[in-house]
Amino acid sequence: MDFREIFTDIPVLIVIFTFILSILYCVIQYIKVNINLRKIINFISTFKKNDLNFRFKELDGWMMSNPYISVTWIEFKNTLVFSESVALKEGEEYQYQDVSSTVQNVQTTFDPLYFFNDETLVTSKFNYKMIQTIPTILTGFGPLFTFMKIAIAFGMIDFTSPEKTINSVAAFMQGMQAAAFVSVVAVSSSLVYLMIEKILFQILCKQASAKIQNIMGELFASISSEKFLYELLRESKIQNNSAANLIGTMPKQFKSAFNETMAANLVPYLENLIFGLNQLNKQMKEVAKGSSGKDEVDGLF
Repeated sequence: MDFREIFTDIPVLIVIFTFILSILYCVIQYIKVNINLRKIINFISTFKKNDLNFRFKELDGWMMSNPYISVTWIEFKNTLVFSESVALKEGEEYQYQDVSSTVQNVQTTFDPLYFFNDETLVTSKFNYKMIQTIPTILTGFGPLFTFMKIAIAFGMIDFTSPEKTINSVAAFMQGMQAAAFVSVVAVSSSLVYLMIEKILFQILCKQASAKIQNIMGELFASISSEKFLYELLRESKIQNNSAANLIGTMPKQFKSAFNETMAANLVPYLENLIFGLNQLNKQMKEVAKGSSGKDEVDGLF
């Protein structure tokens, strides 16, 4: 049997066309994913961990406007913990103190890999299950068309005459050869497809998604929610202790401030007042001595 006839056989053509269409679908989908992942990488690579607090709104706006990653970003954003500060006034100046001494910049209570992985970044963006099923379909074409051609070949055998028997046996052998070739083409195409798909996935998808995972892991350090609550409890106890100490020392400080105020303001005023009264009393005595024998009223005036 000529190979040209074999390759023009309908079962072989079905296997070949299925293989080609599957490869094209796989390449197109992986290229689309790679383009979207590259856009994300180019954007988030401009951010640094130290300036994330100030540029988080910019990052959030871009992520929310990108339909490729917006759903995953919303879920991830709910796990973020921000380094909040409290303004404390001392005199005429304000000092900013962090709520927790261990929570710096922006951290997450979950591992970023839980949200940014191959499933959320790659396989959920197209019919990945169909791509994984194609090798099984191609392999299944082999026995399907093989047994079908064997059944057709057995139906062509004719033992009515020696001449027909020889011709039918020759046709049967050709049919068996075509049936075996269908299985070879089906299994070979399945193996080739599987190899090409794995290589394309690694080059176009896996490397880009791994880079996104590394960048997100560097930007958002993970902290357990239990640890963060423990830190808040510790800081709260420290503040409560400071408040208790302040309340305990307040009467002493009030007494000291009152004594200082009395000594600085009221005592000099009272001393001046007493000195003035003494001077007035002294003058009245002198006037009384000088006006002896005269009218007391004239002495006063």
